[in-house]
Amino acid sequence: EERRRNRRATEKYRSAHASRERIRVEAFNLAFGKLRKLLPTLPPDKKLSKIEILRLAICYISYLNHVLQM
Repeated sequence: EERRRNRRATEKYRSAHASRERIRVEAFNLAFGKLRKLLPTLPPDKKLSKIEILRLAICYISYLNHVLQM
């Protein structure tokens, strides 16, 4: 346990972890951007938060499902 704690405290470990986290966050944001482009909004360029994108996606999927069942 002590050895693990010491290893995590090294600059090399922290730098590698920060780099991996940056890549993960960029991929996450890219995915939200792609999802955002698929959703209809007025105005089309309206800035949405991540939670708003998810909620709108849920509503849009529900609407599409309803249209298909008609």
